[in-house]
Amino acid sequence: QVQLVESGGGSVQAAGSLRLSCVASGYIASESCIGWFRQAPGKEREGVVHFYRSSGGTRYADSVKGRFTISKDNAKNTLDLQMNSLKPEDTAMYYCAAGAGYYSAGALHCSSQRSFDYWGQGTQVTVSS
Repeated sequence: QVQLVESGGGSVQAAGSLRLSCVASGYIASESCIGWFRQAPGKEREGVVHFYRSSGGTRYADSVKGRFTISKDNAKNTLDLQMNSLKPEDTAMYYCAAGAGYYSAGALHCSSQRSFDYWGQGTQVTVSS
């Protein structure tokens, strides 16, 4: 059983930075997809960034490209999200996730929520203008 615990959320003014951390326990090495999602009040949960373990490929949502950076520490089993130049529209609950992904047309997909089987409890990020 994989457990994910996020930390690092908080309140910050626009243009500020925060670093979120996700610590994984359990056997996560078999999970093909890892990533971060967020959900703002009244909105659906959306993907922020996902990482393909086999290839090392990373894909960011257009809304965070150039501002957010994901980093992994395999020894510590952590997945961090550095968020710079924060905007009020980044306000949301942020979730770390891991999963087996799914295959379609022979390709592994990590882009949708169905790719993820394990979720953390979330950490709140609030950005004020």
